[in-house]
Amino acid sequence: MVFSSPIFLFAFLPLFLMVYYLTPFRGKSYVILGGSYLFYAWWRPDYLLLFVGLTAWNYLLGIIIANKVQSTARKWLTLGVVSNVSTLCYFKYTNFGISNLNEILAFLGSGPLPLADIILPIGISFYLFHCISYLVDIYRKDAEPVTRFADFAAFIALFPQLVAGPILRYKDLDPQFRHREHNWEMFSIGAMRFIQGFAKKVLIADTLAPLVDMCFSSPEPGFVDSWLGGLAFTAQLYFDFSGYSSMAVGLGYMMGFKLTENFNMPFLSQSFSEFWRRWHISLSSWLRDYVYIPMGGNSPSARKTYRNLFITMLISGVWHGANWTFVVVGAFYGVLLCFERSTGLSNRRTTGLQGALRTVFVMAVTVCVLSMFRAPSVPDGLRMYAGMAGLNGWMGDGVHLFYPMLSLLMIPVAYLLVYVVEPLYIGRQPYVAANPWQQRADLAYLAVAIPVFALAVSRLLAQSYSPFLYFAF
Repeated sequence: MVFSSPIFLFAFLPLFLMVYYLTPFRGKSYVILGGSYLFYAWWRPDYLLLFVGLTAWNYLLGIIIANKVQSTARKWLTLGVVSNVSTLCYFKYTNFGISNLNEILAFLGSGPLPLADIILPIGISFYLFHCISYLVDIYRKDAEPVTRFADFAAFIALFPQLVAGPILRYKDLDPQFRHREHNWEMFSIGAMRFIQGFAKKVLIADTLAPLVDMCFSSPEPGFVDSWLGGLAFTAQLYFDFSGYSSMAVGLGYMMGFKLTENFNMPFLSQSFSEFWRRWHISLSSWLRDYVYIPMGGNSPSARKTYRNLFITMLISGVWHGANWTFVVVGAFYGVLLCFERSTGLSNRRTTGLQGALRTVFVMAVTVCVLSMFRAPSVPDGLRMYAGMAGLNGWMGDGVHLFYPMLSLLMIPVAYLLVYVVEPLYIGRQPYVAANPWQQRADLAYLAVAIPVFALAVSRLLAQSYSPFLYFAF
């Protein structure tokens, strides 16, 4: 089940909210747990057992870590981290390792090993990070162990963020599990955020998808094909993932939770360091607090600082999937961040033409890097780079003759929204404007949002299944 599906919009969500609001506060965690397990089991009921088992295991470890002295607790924390990471590696990287080993065996003249019969559980990269941060926070005394298993299980399984984030930390949601408000203002804010995210996904990301698939499947993409494909995919990925995040935050508001924001106008960044502070914020901050800082963070030694930065970004790339393309992307961003740190560009912002040129440069490089991110393999990514460099001519193999017109028109619309509309409305909440002009702007926004949502629903009913891109990670 996905947010952008009729069964979720017209059956699951209304029924869940009705039961949720009718249940006393003490029992709401059980409603969240039941609804979230149903939401997850809709995909694979058998993997629900793995999900429940990991939840119970980490709940037990949290209790043990909280009641042991520091030296003993560290051993249990190590066990917890290793077990969670090992589970993730087994499901996500086993066949990747076997495939690469088979290439070595083939070079040596030996027969291949059979691939394992493994299906990647949806959301495992996210909910195992939740478990790890919970155990680490208990060990660091940054959070108290949860008192009720139902609250911890509801936190891990919270369906708005279950399969694609944002990545949450129990210490941030613990006060909200103890007390949170349920009122019309919270619900209306949540509904508007959900509408925004739904429209981003269905009307923009899904419309760009055919053009992206066409350009990236071209055997010899030309200059136009490659850059159109890169620009289209960058917009598709942003509107798809930020759309999911907006829907998750909106659903959280409807349930009384204030979840972590995951994007903050990343395409206005003037450096790659700033880009990572604005893009997938929950992952970037998680890696900073649980990987970068424990390794030494900003060490007095510049060499160690660069090492820590590079390894952190490499882990970020590998986390996204079992493919050498993600390794290349992570390593490339690691080099860029180290370069910016060495030159002092990481925290420097300028205005006027210089600032605009820096933003354009960061955006152009981002389009190139994300083209490798989208490519099925490194050679495919290099083929796109050859096209971007004009090595295959202006139009390549003629894929331009079949460009879907609606996808082409959506590219300028998408970037107009990114650079004009979002900066005007980012962070705004309906019905809380400070002056009459802002109130009129909110009413105008509402007048546009409702018919746009209706259009998105009608398009959803007419199109085939379209999962979110980050479900694959």
